[in-house]
Amino acid sequence: MSKKQTIIIAVMVVIALLLAALLLKPRGDAHDDDGHGDDGSAVAAASTGVAGRVAAADAVPEVIALNEAQIKTAGIVLATAAPAQISTILTLPGEIRFNEDRTAHVVPKLAGVVVAVHAELGQTVKRGQLLAVVASSALSEQRSELLSAQRRLALASTTLERERRLWQDKISAEQDYLQARQAMNEADIAVQNAKQKLSVLGAGAAAGAQLNQLQLRAPFDGVVMEKHLALGEAIKEDANVFTISDLTTVWADFAVPAQDLNRVRVGESVIVRASAFEAQASGKISYVGSLLGEQTRTANARVALANPQRAWRPGLFVNVDVQSGLSEAAVTVASGALQTVDGQPAVFVRTRQGFVAQPVKPGRSDGKLTEILQGLSAGAVYAAANSYVLKAELGKDSAEHEH
Repeated sequence: MSKKQTIIIAVMVVIALLLAALLLKPRGDAHDDDGHGDDGSAVAAASTGVAGRVAAADAVPEVIALNEAQIKTAGIVLATAAPAQISTILTLPGEIRFNEDRTAHVVPKLAGVVVAVHAELGQTVKRGQLLAVVASSALSEQRSELLSAQRRLALASTTLERERRLWQDKISAEQDYLQARQAMNEADIAVQNAKQKLSVLGAGAAAGAQLNQLQLRAPFDGVVMEKHLALGEAIKEDANVFTISDLTTVWADFAVPAQDLNRVRVGESVIVRASAFEAQASGKISYVGSLLGEQTRTANARVALANPQRAWRPGLFVNVDVQSGLSEAAVTVASGALQTVDGQPAVFVRTRQGFVAQPVKPGRSDGKLTEILQGLSAGAVYAAANSYVLKAELGKDSAEHEH
């Protein structure tokens, strides 16, 4: 082996030893990294602690500071949360309908041709008011029959009077007088029969030479809800030409599920509330069906409502609140005290510093009192009326903080 080769081998051995020493040497840098990691963890922990303190500070309810004078000026009424009995209310969907007892379908009862129309759709009419005139040949025949019967009755009456005088003067036999009286009685029956036929048709004797004129009149005070005839139109005897309804009273019909039938009884007071606008009325249940629908498995029930201003229009959807008894609630507040704050119900509770919006979980309500299931204890003083003023102040403070 030459000297040059020996030197190369020695250099390679040295390099190998150096590499081995580097690999086996403890990594001080790693410890340094760990130390730096600890410093980072400490920084992170410190940051977390600061964030936690900030979050904790944000979680503290914002106090609305008001003194007694300000509370009085704002009209805020204070009350104490306490146990109370709450009326259990069953709310059922319903619909306003015509009072069928005061709704009539006007039909001519005789076929004919419309020669005059005096009422329009939506018009308010009075009882006996003329709606339309129909020319009917059948009516002409009926009135002709009445006129003939009246003529025969007049003749029979004259004949009877003559036979009575002759019989009293002993000029004619009694049999002639009796026959004349029988003829007059039969003529009178014929007249009454003809009148009854015309009465059923809603027509009387002709006022003049127009024997075929059938006048259609309103059966009672009401509103023309439907109109199905026009001038010159030929109509049948059973055609529904007008629908008249008295809207001073309407029905609120609603469906009662089978499991709630024992809570809905005839004569019970209910509150009917419109779903489309702010309106409500009180009434009593006048009818509860005895049968359940095959498809819906519900029974029909009805409330009669006075409607002098015609605000309850047929077809309007409503909610019917049925009060079905009293039950004890551990904590209750006035229903007007509940406000929505940050998307959840809350009650403004009085503290030493002012008012705080306390989130709560409401339960049953009868419109006056509301049960509180969570978030409030009995004895807490809260804003029972005009709490919206506090909500407005809370909104102002939030806006100022954002700026």
